[in-house]
This record gives sequence, C-alpha cells and structure tokens, in this order.
Amino acid sequence: MTRSKLVATLAFTAALGVGAASAADLGMRPYAKAPLFADPIFNWAGFYVGGNVGGAWTTEQWVNSANTTAFGDLSPGQGFRQHGSGVFGGGQMGYNWQASNFVFGLEGTIAGLDNRGTLFNTAFGAGRDDQFSWRTNWMATITGRLGYAVTNNLFYVKGGYAGANNRLSVVDSTPPATGSGSQTQWHSGWTFGAGWEYGITQNWIVGLEYDYAAFQNKSYQLSGPAAGLYTFDAKPRDMQWAVVRVSYKFGAPLVARY
Repeated sequence: MTRSKLVATLAFTAALGVGAASAADLGMRPYAKAPLFADPIFNWAGFYVGGNVGGAWTTEQWVNSANTTAFGDLSPGQGFRQHGSGVFGGGQMGYNWQASNFVFGLEGTIAGLDNRGTLFNTAFGAGRDDQFSWRTNWMATITGRLGYAVTNNLFYVKGGYAGANNRLSVVDSTPPATGSGSQTQWHSGWTFGAGWEYGITQNWIVGLEYDYAAFQNKSYQLSGPAAGLYTFDAKPRDMQWAVVRVSYKFGAPLVARY
C-alpha cells in the first residue's frame, strides 16, 4: 500500500468513528430521578367531624282547631303566622366516598338555635288578650350528599330528613276569664341544601352551606283538662339557615402525583 492510500484509509476510519460517537450522543435522553415527595392529590373520601355556626330563620304558624274554654279568644279557623330569626350553631359528622371527581356521602347534624317570637291576639281589636309565644330551639338532620370535586374544591347538594323541637304557649291575664297553657312537640320533615367546601390540608376542611326545611302539622293543647279545649294545628312552617363549617377528616390517604 502506498503512503497516500494509507493516509486516506486512516482519515476515513477516523471520520466514521466521529460520526458514530455523534449519533450516539444524539440518541441519548436526559434522565431525571422521580422526586421522593410529590404534591398530594386531594382526596375527599373518609370519615369527618366538625362544627358550624351561622343564622336561621323560622316561620311559625298556628291555627285554632277547637275552643271550649272561657279564656280562649280564637274561634276554629282563626290563627297567626310569625317570622323569627336567631343564631344557629351545632355539629356535623359524616362519611364520603369518591369516584373520580364525584363524591357521595352521608351526613348527620344536630344544632341549637334561638328562633322565637311573641304575638298578641288582635281578633277583638287592639286588646292584649291571648299572648302567644313560640320557640324552635334545636333540630337534627340526616341527609345524603352528592358533590363534584375540582382539585381542593367540592361543590355539593344534599337532602333528607329534618326534625325540629317546637314549643307553643298562650297566656290570657285579662279578666274576667284568664288562663294559660303550653306544649312542646317534635316535628318531622324534610330538608334540602347546597354548599361549597375547600380542603386547606388533607385533613382540615372549611365551607359554606345553605339549607331549607319544612315540617309537619301537629296538634297542640294549650289548656288543662278542667279548662276545656284550646287546641291548635301548629308547626314551624319552614326554616332556613346559612352556616360556616369547619371539619376534620380522618385518615386522609396521600396519593403521589408525578
């Protein structure tokens, strides 16, 4: 082999080596190690307990159904309706199941409230006969919930059973006939509402909620047996409340996102 051919062969071999190395470099992909700790995806599933506080509005209705007393001044068919409002607060506990973005749950609540009112019978003009008083002082609900989750936000509706403790009383202190009476009843009904919750952490949740409830009629006897009958069909005709909620969710699972 002549010297010129040897030089040409060596140059060609070197060029092939450089090309192969460049092709190998182009084919490599950067490697990034997966992080040990990733941001968790919020999971709404699990058992929770919490408290709520806000305000409530009640419409009380009572209509006389029988009157055989001397002091009772209303005839059957006569009655009143009055609105009352007050502070509302209590607790909630429940359990959620989650499937993709959909959240299903069951929840129970119990709350105290200060909705009450006083009204004077004006059936005989501007007199102050028959002073009626009422109050709704606590209630409970058992509801199902259906929600849609968007990251840490949950928008939901709820509905189910509602019950309220209600009291109605009357006092007539104007002679010649005077008398008084009272009775407390538990009223069952239904409720529906809607709300929004936000997961601050995997365990702590805050939210806002509005609810409406309606209740059954019950008969109230507002006089002793010796005085005769002074009976009313009465109920908390409807109730509304709006609250701020804080809940703690137990055993929140951490789901890594890469």
